[in-house]
Amino acid sequence: MTRQTSQEILAQLIAFDTTSRNSNLPLIEYIERYLDSYSVSSRRVYDATGLKANLFATIGPAEAQGAILSGHTDTVPVEGQNWASDPFTLEARGGKLFGRGSCDMKGFIACALAAVPDLVARPLAKPVHLAFSYDEEVGCVGVVGLLEMLKANPVNAAFCIVGEPTLMTVMTGHKAKRSMQVTVRGRSCHSSLAPQGVNAVDYAARIIVRMQDIAQRLAEKGGRDEAYDVPHSTAHTGVVTGGTALNIVPDLCSITCEFRVLPFEDADALVAELKAYAKNELEPAMQQIAPEAGIQIDLYAQFPGLDTDPAQQVVPLAKRFAGGNSQGKVAFGTEGGRFHEMLGVPTVICGPGSIVQAHKPDEYIEITQLDACDAFMVRLAEWAEQA
Repeated sequence: MTRQTSQEILAQLIAFDTTSRNSNLPLIEYIERYLDSYSVSSRRVYDATGLKANLFATIGPAEAQGAILSGHTDTVPVEGQNWASDPFTLEARGGKLFGRGSCDMKGFIACALAAVPDLVARPLAKPVHLAFSYDEEVGCVGVVGLLEMLKANPVNAAFCIVGEPTLMTVMTGHKAKRSMQVTVRGRSCHSSLAPQGVNAVDYAARIIVRMQDIAQRLAEKGGRDEAYDVPHSTAHTGVVTGGTALNIVPDLCSITCEFRVLPFEDADALVAELKAYAKNELEPAMQQIAPEAGIQIDLYAQFPGLDTDPAQQVVPLAKRFAGGNSQGKVAFGTEGGRFHEMLGVPTVICGPGSIVQAHKPDEYIEITQLDACDAFMVRLAEWAEQA
């Protein structure tokens, strides 16, 4: 089989619309066929519907301690974005490769797959494991099934490298996240009789203000880690929906909000604080007028933070693979926290491209970043060859 470059493989990966709402099975089938062409077997771990799957493969002696390369196959939507070219056709312009998922994070997957022929050809003393997941973009939920499989069938891994875009800089930590859906139920009436109703929008506003208060407290008095671009935990409200007409007191309002929390702080305590505020300070006043009124706060997505000790073997090794000596931490979430929490595997984040380009129209990765990641894979293979 003619060996393909990372750019050629990336073009094929981009052609699959793996927006999180869609099945990723066509892409998984492509990777399976590719691995099979080099006699590398792989295993699927399906979701409950059977329409999505993780994929796990091992190259080299499984009994030895090796490396896990982790990447997610899903992407965010393109609807409502103004693209200069087809987001599902990789297009080269000015040293950049444009396409949905090019940097987040099919570029890393392409480099890992491009390295397979080299890995297979070498007499590896240590294995390289490939772990490709689904539904990372909706809360790092898909990889949980894969990790549960690996807990039941333990893999001998010395460390994990999550290839999220970091401009090939080694990142040792990321924040935890708690995503909440808040539903405020009041009582409707004509706006001329407003005091006889319970205005759901008004009470939702008080939840939003409390989120602002928490955000300010975290910024001024919370813990700090200057390795992050935002060195403190944050609170944020992203979506508010409520009301039907000006002359109707609204009986329903919903809020989508989140906490992004430094790994050493308690994310669940912040959720509990918001719930206690709703139950103890807002609901009694609401229910004096309308006993059926209330506030429900549902945690619909969450993932743990990551804080890898720089003394762990993976940190200097990953720096060596990357050909640099820089390290840092990222505010955005990754599956790294899940690998560490569920498998106890020391984990870092290092991949091609910039997170600044992720999720945007005309998402791109620079060709030089793919080249740097290809070189990373060569150094990783050299390490895996050494006894």
